[in-house]
Amino acid sequence: MRRLQLLAVLLALLAAAAAAEPVLRAVTDVPSSASSDGGGGGSDSDALFCDSWMLSVETGNAGPWSAIPARCGDFVRAYMEGERYASDSAVAAADSLAFAAQALASGDGGARPAWVFDVDETLLSNAPYYAVNGWGSQEFNETSFDEWVAVAQAPALPSSLKLYNELQGLGIHIILLTGRSEFQRNATQVNLFFAGYRSWEKLILRASTSFFH
Repeated sequence: MRRLQLLAVLLALLAAAAAAEPVLRAVTDVPSSASSDGGGGGSDSDALFCDSWMLSVETGNAGPWSAIPARCGDFVRAYMEGERYASDSAVAAADSLAFAAQALASGDGGARPAWVFDVDETLLSNAPYYAVNGWGSQEFNETSFDEWVAVAQAPALPSSLKLYNELQGLGIHIILLTGRSEFQRNATQVNLFFAGYRSWEKLILRASTSFFH
């Protein structure tokens, strides 16, 4: 699925830390006056800073980082809980479906194509977890995230579930590729099933012998 709005990607990157030895480090090139809380909460200056910080991350200028700046917590919360996130997801899903339909129409009628989905922040939303963990403004805690994965209660992203079902309706194989560990297979399958996802061809998780270790 094509990239959703960068904020969701930032949360997904934080979740990926649970799948490997942490390789993301704190941002070191943001002035201290900008990286502090600033006392602004959800102020316009915070929104402006957070927009600029997102652009810096997207372009690779921010360098390695391990948490969203503290002053951006409310900014991320407002986005994730507001209409914009749902709208961005719906547009990305619609564009993806159009791409799939075009690819099928231009194909030669051979083997059925496959579509690869990530799990976290693509099929399943970890917003309930981040809501009680600073919306990514706190250092990622692998233990608490693993505990969240184990309860298997992450909701589906509605637009992703719709896209998933429509792709299956087109006869496309669905493959799930995630940075979650193999020991989380059962919890992941249970969560996906109860969130509404069915009949995927394969679920690929990170093996315990991953090169990340």
